[in-house]
Amino acid sequence: MERISKTLIFCILSTGILYTVNAQQGTVNIKQDERIDKLLDVYKSVNSKSDFYQIQVGFGSYEKAQELKSRVDVDFPNLYSKIEFESPTYRVRLGRFKTKLEAERKFLEVRKKYPNAMLLKPDKGSR
Repeated sequence: MERISKTLIFCILSTGILYTVNAQQGTVNIKQDERIDKLLDVYKSVNSKSDFYQIQVGFGSYEKAQELKSRVDVDFPNLYSKIEFESPTYRVRLGRFKTKLEAERKFLEVRKKYPNAMLLKPDKGSR
């Protein structure tokens, strides 16, 4: 009798859990202010016309870029670093150097740790 009670309780609980899991399905509608898209466009245009040198440490998938950025942050904690998407890959960039001399000095240091690094010059329109 006790075994039947335990089995019955187990069946009732299992049915209740399955019903609860199925009852939680639904749809989510997100209403986004149109001004957010405009702000993102302004942000992209400002950052694309940067007036500084950067060092590109590497590129690849988003996961690879995240892993690389984590290593760069440990190796060069005092330098600004970021992941940028330029179709079709994610690029890890380091620093914001105003002068070519400053950028080249740091570039030599970074190349010791990351031999495939490249020095990126500012856009032609900004200099």
